Amino acid sequence: ELENQLTTKSKTLDELKQGLALNGSAEQTPEALSLKIDELCEMVDSIVSQVAQLKTSMESILEQWRVYDEVYAEVSLMTTRYLYYIDQCKPSVVSLEALKNQVKTLQ
Repeated sequence: ELENQLTTKSKTLDELKQGLALNGSAEQTPEALSLKIDELCEMVDSIVSQVAQLKTSMESILEQWRVYDEVYAEVSLMTTRYLYYIDQCKPSVVSLEALKNQVKTLQ
């Protein structure tokens, strides 16, 4: 998306250069136009550099989120297992009277 925007801006810059060359040639000297074009080229270079840095940064952030998702899924699974084991290992609470009845039944 950013690359598409950059391409659009580059086309706009080219149109502006052509417009300056056609419309502004009578009002400004070629040196002044050359300076403005150089400024615009520097701005484009700066934007290209910023987009490259942003792309690198976004790739790093997406990688970090991918790692986070993997770790979250692992922790979630471990928590579920832990809760299951806790539930299964609960000692059954039996009253003294019930134990006496079981002993009598077994005898």
